[in-house]
Amino acid sequence: MLSYHFSLLSIMENISWLILAVVSVGSLTILSKIINNNQRRKLPPGPKPWPIIGNLNLLGSIPHQSLHHLAQKYGEIMLLKFGKFPVVIASSPEMARQFLKVHDAVFASRPALAAGKYISYNYSDVSFAPYGTYWREARKIFKSEIFNNKKLEYFEQIRIEERRRFLSRLQSLSGKPVVLRDHLSRLTLSTICRMVLSTNKYFTESEEDENSNIVNMDELREMMKEWFLLAGAFNIGDWIPWLSSLDLQGYVKKMKTLRQKMDRFSDYVIDDHIARRAAAGNDCENKDFVDILLHIVEDGTNLDVEITRDCVKALMMNLLLGGTDTSATTVEWAIHEILKQPRIMKKAKEEVERVIGRKRWVEEKDFTNHELPYIDAIIMETFRLHPLATLLSPHYAIENCNVSGYDISKGTTIIINTWSIGRDPNSWDEAEEFLPERFIGKEIDMLGSNFALLPFGSGRRRCSGYNLGLKIVRTTLANLLHGFEMKLVEGMRPQDICMDEVYGLATSPKHPLSIIMEPTLSTHLY
Repeated sequence: MLSYHFSLLSIMENISWLILAVVSVGSLTILSKIINNNQRRKLPPGPKPWPIIGNLNLLGSIPHQSLHHLAQKYGEIMLLKFGKFPVVIASSPEMARQFLKVHDAVFASRPALAAGKYISYNYSDVSFAPYGTYWREARKIFKSEIFNNKKLEYFEQIRIEERRRFLSRLQSLSGKPVVLRDHLSRLTLSTICRMVLSTNKYFTESEEDENSNIVNMDELREMMKEWFLLAGAFNIGDWIPWLSSLDLQGYVKKMKTLRQKMDRFSDYVIDDHIARRAAAGNDCENKDFVDILLHIVEDGTNLDVEITRDCVKALMMNLLLGGTDTSATTVEWAIHEILKQPRIMKKAKEEVERVIGRKRWVEEKDFTNHELPYIDAIIMETFRLHPLATLLSPHYAIENCNVSGYDISKGTTIIINTWSIGRDPNSWDEAEEFLPERFIGKEIDMLGSNFALLPFGSGRRRCSGYNLGLKIVRTTLANLLHGFEMKLVEGMRPQDICMDEVYGLATSPKHPLSIIMEPTLSTHLY
């Protein structure tokens, strides 16, 4: 009996050792395969990530500048880890071409970030929506129904009227210090609101109003400013999911508060439009962009997906946001650079006076045949050195892909650093200098085919409203140069102008500039 007991123990020990051996061999085999797979896969170079946070510690308060400096060490394509997630940074025109053209279909989606969930109505706008049927439908609506040439021509009179009001306001402030940013923001907001909503009746200039749904104009400007800041913020919870519930930076709380404000405003606008359309019946006209969206939803016959009320809100806010902050910021940067170099101001004013004369203001048609090439050159140089989006909205790999010999895995986020591309010494001579002359006499496309200049992105995700944005930027800048002498306030020199940035989805000058505006052309000539 005793020998049987020992024999049984011996058998059990042998079985245990056998199991351990099998497990060990299996584990070694799996580990060997993982190592071999990693050795076979060629990953882009990059800094070694820290546990948990990855490389998030390397991002400063101005992320595109931090990434630019890292690219100087690791190259034009660089692999980082944000938390546990792989992120590839493209910092040259060629790498941008690879992701936005050569492999565009693979990288046409978006990562699921908190901003898309909370302030873009659960990824329902064209900016944050993942690549798929809904995004294609929304994109088609924008391209064919809203930003087509016929619609933009139909709304030209609104742009003329708002531009005239803008210039008149500046003339009334002759000789006084003017913070141009505030007036530019008001111009673009009023223009876009009238195109999107038909009217400014949804706003008030006063702090208090009996109708609590009406938004104060300054409040709306702040809402839009906050949207751009939050949409471009690096939220730790996006990259370290188990920390998301803590909301360490307070971004999600701010997003939820902003969403409530947007809901209050959007619901009021949509309900008012629906009531007006119902009252008009068959006589209803699609007078503005919201009317167009509601008509498409009501008709529904040509839709491949359901467009919900939240979808209408998201697309409406897309339209309001898309041409407001970006256009104003571009003009503001251009004025900063022009005042910093008086020779550019002189040359630009001479061109406008030679082409337009002293008997009228500049109109949109003056740019159709490239009649103001130096003004266009100033705008392109502003786009290069101060891009609308220093980091394009992130792209997302929907499958594994090999890019320029490097293996990019499914689920990788791609960030195109246009700020870095605009300073690429292989593409631009004296890349740090503001030199509009570099564009004179050259055919350089701004719409995505030249990957050294990407103000509106490229590929499937290129900005749909680029044509409208250009119309506003061109006429605003040209008329400021044509109709005013702009001078710095007493005691300030051109070299004192600060070019520091405030980071956001649209990166603006850190310090608004105060300018003396002296009219040289009458608004009666409009």
